[in-house]
Amino acid sequence: MYAVVKTGGKQYKVAAGEKLKIEQISADIGAEITLDQVLAVGEGKSITFGLPLVIGASVRATVVAHKRHEKVIIFKIRRRKHYQKHSGHRQNYTELHIDAIST
Repeated sequence: MYAVVKTGGKQYKVAAGEKLKIEQISADIGAEITLDQVLAVGEGKSITFGLPLVIGASVRATVVAHKRHEKVIIFKIRRRKHYQKHSGHRQNYTELHIDAIST
């Protein structure tokens, strides 16, 4: 069984037992959270789509860790003008373990 959930402005396809990296949320490590914005639920060839959400469906997950992604390098240059700008960015994320999908 799998589900498509919406969190942090993004959509993720999840299944029970998977690990998932989402935008950072304010929850303690080891806490159980419920993702209730379920857009679709499927098993095999049968899929149930919500309009926009599936009524009564939810995904239960456990917070594993709060970490940061790899650094993204931003380098701007204007040719022949002696202009160079160098910076970097690391986005925070929360790692979840998907426990169960309920419909």
